[in-house]
Amino acid sequence: MKYDFDTVQDRSHNYSAKYDERKMKFGTDKVIPLWIADMDFKTAQPVIDAMKARAKEGIWGYTSRPDSYFEAICSWQKRRKGWEIDRSLMSWSLGVVQTISAMVYLFTPENGSVLIQPPVYSEFYDMVEAWHRNVVENKMIERDGRWSIDWPDFEKKLEQVDLFLLCSPHNPLGIVWKPEDLKRMADLCIRHNVLLFSDEIHSDLIFHQKKHTPVAALSPEIASHVVTAISGTKTFNLAGLQASAVVFPNAHMKEVYDHYWACMDIRRNNAFSLTAMETAFNEGEEWLEQALTYISDNFDYIHDYCAKHIPKIKPNIPDATYLVWLDCRDLGLSNEELHDFMIRKAGLGLNDGCTYGRSLNGYMRLNAACPRSILKQAMHQLEAAVNSL
Repeated sequence: MKYDFDTVQDRSHNYSAKYDERKMKFGTDKVIPLWIADMDFKTAQPVIDAMKARAKEGIWGYTSRPDSYFEAICSWQKRRKGWEIDRSLMSWSLGVVQTISAMVYLFTPENGSVLIQPPVYSEFYDMVEAWHRNVVENKMIERDGRWSIDWPDFEKKLEQVDLFLLCSPHNPLGIVWKPEDLKRMADLCIRHNVLLFSDEIHSDLIFHQKKHTPVAALSPEIASHVVTAISGTKTFNLAGLQASAVVFPNAHMKEVYDHYWACMDIRRNNAFSLTAMETAFNEGEEWLEQALTYISDNFDYIHDYCAKHIPKIKPNIPDATYLVWLDCRDLGLSNEELHDFMIRKAGLGLNDGCTYGRSLNGYMRLNAACPRSILKQAMHQLEAAVNSL
């Protein structure tokens, strides 16, 4: 079927954090919300139909998880990425962030250290510091808008840490890592006896003929040193249903992880996430392909508009995620000034770049997974605000 991504969906009664939490986040609800990473699109029709059927059943008691649930995930990974997962090493999780938190708590010592690569998803900082572990930064290098790994620093920092959190694909930079870079990172982690955790939640949102490579699919040796988190929540806009999967390198780590959640009696999907995830992985491919085309066109629109009308703001064209990284340094504003400018002058609710790298100045993150008309209004407001400086 042909999906409609242009129609603006009214989310005012949707209990949407993206909209309802604007005043808490930005001090006003008079901003276009382009921040938290969910889409303003309805999900695939087969998922909607399956959820309606589930709702009509009228009984949503404690929910079992059939083998077909994990089989759907494994089939998707093999079909889309060529990764054959050992089902016996998979666990269910509430979400990738919760998995990161558990990894830090369970597999690093008290006062241990965790390596991250800023600018990177801000929860990488938060989940490490929540357990009183030390954040160690391997800062990405930026040259003419292109970001790369500082390899000498990466290896040096591995000597100091217990765990490496990799964001693959990268949020917020939209990088699809090359297999040779992934292998180099993994080999260095093995050499320095550092556990590698790969957050691959955005791995289905890939553009420009790029290909995502699961770290654990590189080789059996690397797979034996990697924990991987995957989910359909970003892929199919299902984050509110809270479900993900984790793939472990061995049965012992899986047992430790499962025991941790069992101690809190957190071990089941809710009745609707089970249905939505399985249906999405089995029947959602057509919707995803159309969504990717639409989002890619949104990237091009933002890039072209800024080049023509707002040259002081330089957006990237990401190869992954639906998140655009805006270089606003030419505006000459501090982080605090830039934050206030986007809210009060441009009327936009964006993510501050400094939350992804605490020494960064002059960047913002924009969520482009919305109807084109919303983006057009956002760009017009941004242009007027910049012209008023």
